[in-house]
Parts: sequence; structure tokens; C-alpha cells
Amino acid sequence: MSEHANPLAVQQTAQDVINAYTTQLMKERSAPVPDAARVEWLKAELAACGADLQALDDADPDEVDEIAARYAARAQALNGQ
Repeated sequence: MSEHANPLAVQQTAQDVINAYTTQLMKERSAPVPDAARVEWLKAELAACGADLQALDDADPDEVDEIAARYAARAQALNGQ
């Protein structure tokens, strides 16, 4: 029997990703010449994060694991920047 991801830990990781995307979005918007494509990408990512947070409320353990994997990868990518 394998252990499943803790929904509260996944929620915290997702919130960390949201905070990083929000910071990047604010920086991009305040740039002398904002990259419109990056702004739209960040907005789309933030919308997806919001949807995932809502999905966590009713997610079964396997779905929580899938969301956890996505956010672990996103957090790792953000930390590599």
C-alpha cells in the first residue's frame, strides 16, 4: 500500500507556485516593454492553478497525487530559475 499526497501539503505547494507566478506577472506588467505573450501565459497558469485548488476540495487520493506531481514539477522549475 502506497501513501498518497497530503491535500494540505499540495495546497501549500500550489499556493507557493501561485505566489511565484503572481510576482512574475507583476514584474512583467511593470517592465518598460511587457512581453504580452508571457503576461497571457502567466494569467493562464494562474487560472489553471485556481482550478486545481478548487479540484482539490473534491479530489480522490489518486487525483490529489496527480495534482501533487504537477505542482512538484512546477515548483522545481520555478526554483531552478
